[in-house]
Amino acid sequence: MSDTDEPTDRSPGASLRSSGLVAPSALPSVGARVLAFAAIVLAGAAGGFIGYGVAELQCSDGDCTLIIGLSALLGAVVAAGGTAVVAVLTLRAMGEWHTIRERGGPAPTPDRRGRRAPTTKSGPPRVR
Repeated sequence: MSDTDEPTDRSPGASLRSSGLVAPSALPSVGARVLAFAAIVLAGAAGGFIGYGVAELQCSDGDCTLIIGLSALLGAVVAAGGTAVVAVLTLRAMGEWHTIRERGGPAPTPDRRGRRAPTTKSGPPRVR
């Protein structure tokens, strides 16, 4: 066997990928996932600071450590949870968009008058 007959990809699962037995992954890119994670952490920190600030302004008695801590925790959890929902929906939409783009896109749908939408732009729209 010569050097040109050997496969160049020696990573685990390379033979399965080349034979087509492995389904393509629906995972978004690593950069998108890292950015979503960073956004969730940043939103959680901001929510924690907001909860802390609100509880500290409301507390006029001497020792309010428990209330301040719980308010900061609640603010962090609510903000991080809300951002996580938005991040997951965004990542899913990105994955669906890439899938549609790889398959060639959907067929043009008719507009309200029953005409087919143009597939390519032919210049600026005409004014009627």
